[in-house]
Amino acid sequence: MQAEPVLVAGLIEVCRATIAENADHLCALDRAIGDGDHGTNMRRGCEAVSAEGESLSSLPFPDAVEKIGLTLVMNVGGAAGPLYGTLLIEIGRELRKNEEKVDFSLVLKQAIDAVARRGRSHAGDKTLLDVLYPVHAAVAKRSPLGDVARKAERSANRTAAMKAMRGRAAYLGDRSIGHVDPGASSCALLTTAICRYLGERHPQ
Repeated sequence: MQAEPVLVAGLIEVCRATIAENADHLCALDRAIGDGDHGTNMRRGCEAVSAEGESLSSLPFPDAVEKIGLTLVMNVGGAAGPLYGTLLIEIGRELRKNEEKVDFSLVLKQAIDAVARRGRSHAGDKTLLDVLYPVHAAVAKRSPLGDVARKAERSANRTAAMKAMRGRAAYLGDRSIGHVDPGASSCALLTTAICRYLGERHPQ
């Protein structure tokens, strides 16, 4: 599955720019219920991916996605690196196995389930899964990209009402309620950026 090099390069750049623009906001969210470094960690990971952009763009799409995931694992601190890395590594591997006929909604579901296993988390635990599962539901329904992005944003905002069950935020118990989960927020930001970029390339 060979994607246009410009597609891979474009996706890398919009994700890097989105995280760079919102890194301080993500850190502020994380200071409320965590270590306060989520934005910094995500920016470091996206910059590491961007630094490899030329070589990544020359790879078949599944290989590029998997390598991006590995790069995030190695460069993003905290829980985010392994979780985002697992998501992309699994997407890349599943795409490679199903090159002839790809059902992306199935590939995405399998990758999200792998993230849940890696983080020992479930929907409702106040994590990025609370964005990923609703996004998958929208993708499975073949919703327009704009609707997928709005679903991601609304889902991230809904984590404010949840009690954290995993990670450092879980130690706060009920005090974690009232704060948007930073991982869910970064996931929504990235989803929105990707949907916008793809929508501009292929208007629906």
